[in-house]
Parts: sequence; structure tokens; C-alpha cells
Amino acid sequence: MKRNIIHIDEEKCNGCGLCIPNCQEGALQVIDGKARLISDLFCDGLGACLGHCPEGAITIEEREAEPYNETLVMETISKKGRNTILAHLEHLRDHNEQGYLKEAITFIKKNNIDMSEDEMKTNQEPFHGCPGAVARDFKIDAEQVEDSIKTKSLEEAPSELRQWPVQLHLLNPQASYFKNADVVLAADCVAFSMGNFHSRFLKGKSLAIACPKLDSNKESYIEKLTTMITDSKINTLNVVIMEVPCCSGLLQMAETARTNSGKKIPIKVSVIGVQGEVVEEDWV
Repeated sequence: MKRNIIHIDEEKCNGCGLCIPNCQEGALQVIDGKARLISDLFCDGLGACLGHCPEGAITIEEREAEPYNETLVMETISKKGRNTILAHLEHLRDHNEQGYLKEAITFIKKNNIDMSEDEMKTNQEPFHGCPGAVARDFKIDAEQVEDSIKTKSLEEAPSELRQWPVQLHLLNPQASYFKNADVVLAADCVAFSMGNFHSRFLKGKSLAIACPKLDSNKESYIEKLTTMITDSKINTLNVVIMEVPCCSGLLQMAETARTNSGKKIPIKVSVIGVQGEVVEEDWV
């Protein structure tokens, strides 16, 4: 599968090792005078090591890599003691990786590691760093949204967006908000055309957006959609596109991903007119 993972520029790396203690997952070692990624399985691709390299030798890239394995990571770091485990749990909380956090806590309890319930809390507030880099699940209260709609004007209508990021290149297809979710895959122009896009399509759904005409590396879109189907086990996929011909490419990507996954998940296509009306809807 393709996913975000670190890349080390060996020409820039001077082997100082400052990145090593900041990778709590144990994915990095200094070997032959250079920092090395020892296993794709240990690298979560969240980049805790980036800011600690004085040479700028570490970056994040999207490439073919084995899926990150939280259980293997916990088997490694649990041998390093309480402080390392706490740092790892904090790292997962900071990036709102609730799924991995729950896996880590299950490992701690199953292996009778001496940690208090307070130390293992999963509901702490996530780190509010750069919104383009940090995954967030907004945990929308459906009843509160309904009450708000009844009492406010259209201009004050609340957002139905339940996560960040939303752009398909940026999001993690295995994020917690895609697990067993109903997903909307929308063309970029749709939300600008429809005045009621949130209430009509987003309520209770997770979102990914893309432009099938202008975006680059659309092969990675197919791979991410395939991962959503196979690994996150999404329930349904609603592809929302504009009526212009170039937009149909988004539906083609979704259907290719379904074929590649070998799973027959329901896909619905909604075609939107340039003035925001729903022109056509059908299951494909």
C-alpha cells in the first residue's frame, strides 16, 4: 500500500543521532554513521523526528510501504520502560490516532504493564498544531446540530464536517474516522456549487475531496480508496461529482478501487449541476 513514511537523505545526514530518541516507535537507528529506517512496520509517518534533525535530512514522502503495526511497536518500546511508553502514548494523542492508542492500551493491559488508568486516558485533547498536518476527529453531536439548525438562520448553519484533513492526498485512509464509516468522495467544486452540501451529503459521513482533472498522482488516490475499503472496511461510498465530463474520472477511480479490493461495497454516484441542483443519483 502507499502511505506517508519518512525519507532520509543520506547525503545530508551526518549521523548525529538526534532523531533517534524522538522516534519512540524505534523505527530509526544509526548504522554505518547514518540514520536508517530499520522497518516500515515501525514508522507511523507522523514525523516526530523531523524537527530534531539539524541537517534537514528527514522528510515525509508517500511511497509503497508495509502498514504500520502498533502491536509490534508496543512489543519493542515496552522493553524500554515507563517513560518511553508514556512518550509514545502522548505522541498518539497529539496526532489524534485514537485507533492506535486503543491498540496500545489493550497491549498494556493484556501484558499487565504497571500503568494507571489516568496515564492511559484516551480522551485527552489532541495537540493543536498545524491543522494541515494533524488528524482530527470532531465528534459531532448530531442532536446539537439538529437543534442549532432549527434555531439559526442559513448563514449560521453549523458545519457537518467531522474530520480534518479532507484532501485525499493528505488524509490517512486508515484513520479512525474511516473505520466502518459511510464516506463521501466529493469533487472539489461540489461544495462551492451547492448551498446545502453539508446538510444534504455530509451529515454523519466522513469526507475525502479531490479533482480528477487537475490533481497529480491520481494512482495514489486509487490506492488510498482501496485501503479504505479493505483495511478501514468502509460501509458505503457516495461519489459526488459535477455534471461536467471531466468529473466522471472520480467515479472511475472509485470503481477501480472497489474492483482492486475484491469487495462489493455499495457505491452511489450523485451528479450536481453547475448551479447546485442534484441532476442525477444512482447506485452503481
